[in-house]
Amino acid sequence: MDFQLSDDQRALRSGMRDLLDAVFDRDRMRAAVERGGTLDRSLWRELGAAGFFALRLPEEAGGVGLGLPEAVLLFEEAGRALLPGPLVATHLAAGLVKGAAEGEAVVTAVDGDLPVAHLAEADAVLVGAEVLAGEPLRAFVAAAEPVRSVDPLTPLHRVVAGRTEATEAYSGAFPYEGALLTAAEQLGSAARTTETAVQHAGVRQQFGSPIGSFQAVKHLCADMLARTEPARAAVYAAAVTGDPVEIAAAKLLADEAAVRNARDCLQIHGGMGFTWEADVHLHLKRAWLRAAARLGGAAAEELLAAGLGAAPKRSGSSAGPGGGGPEASAGG
Repeated sequence: MDFQLSDDQRALRSGMRDLLDAVFDRDRMRAAVERGGTLDRSLWRELGAAGFFALRLPEEAGGVGLGLPEAVLLFEEAGRALLPGPLVATHLAAGLVKGAAEGEAVVTAVDGDLPVAHLAEADAVLVGAEVLAGEPLRAFVAAAEPVRSVDPLTPLHRVVAGRTEATEAYSGAFPYEGALLTAAEQLGSAARTTETAVQHAGVRQQFGSPIGSFQAVKHLCADMLARTEPARAAVYAAAVTGDPVEIAAAKLLADEAAVRNARDCLQIHGGMGFTWEADVHLHLKRAWLRAAARLGGAAAEELLAAGLGAAPKRSGSSAGPGGGGPEASAGG
C-alpha cells in the first residue's frame, strides 16, 4: 500500500499555499487584526473561485468533485496561514446554502453552547438541521450578545439560551467532518509554529551562538516536531476512513500539537514572543478556540473511549482493529 500523497494532491496543497501567500500575507493578516477580525468579502470570494468551499461538491453541481482527504489538505494550509472566518461551516454548507459554494455567502454554525463565530457578518447560520437566513437570522442575531474573544481575528456572540440545547452543530456526518477539518487547521498551525521556532532558533544569538545550538532549545523544537507528525498521520488517516473514533483521536492529537507547539514557540521567542507585534500569540489564541470547538477535549475523549471499549480484540493482540486505509488517498 502507498500512503504517500499523490502528485495531484501535492499540487493541490502547493497551489493553495501559493494562493494564500498572495491574498493573505502577513500585512493583510495584520490588517485583519486591526479591524477586529471583520471578514474581507473579496478574499472570501477568491476562496470560492479557487474551489475551497465547493471542493467536495459533485462536478455536475458546480463543484470540484474531490473528497475529504483533499479537503483536509486545503484546511491544513488555511490553518498554517491563520486564515480567519467560519471556513468549516461555509465549506459544509456548500450545496445547502445558496452562494456558499461560490464564496458569495458567509455561513457560520452553532456548536452546542459555545459562542458563535462571525455571527454579525453571517448570511446564514446552521442550527442543528435548520438553516437560518433572512428575517429569522436577523432576529437570531439581534437576540445574541457580543462577548470578548481571546482571538482578535474571531469575533464571538453568545446566542439565546434554549436555541442550542441538545443541538449538534450539524446533522448526520457533518459533526465529524467539521471536527476533522478543524483538526486539519490545527495541524497546519502546529506545523507553522514549528517552522517559526526552528527559524528563530537558527538566527537568534546568545553568548555568541545561535540559541538553536543549546540543548534545551533543541529539545523544545524536537518535541514540537514529535507532536506534529503523529497528528498529521492521524488526521490524514481519519480523512481516508471517515471513522468517528479515528476523527476523535485525530482531533485530540491535533489540538494538543497546535496548543503546545504555539506555547513552545512562544517560549523559544522569549520576551519578544509575548509582544503584540509578534505573530506567535495569534496562533496560540486561535488554537485555544479551535480546541474547544467541534469535538473539544472531553467529547472527543468520551467518543474515543467508547469506540475502544466496543472494539473486538484481534487474535494474538490486545489492541482493537486498526485496519489499513484505501491505497489512493491523502496519505491516510
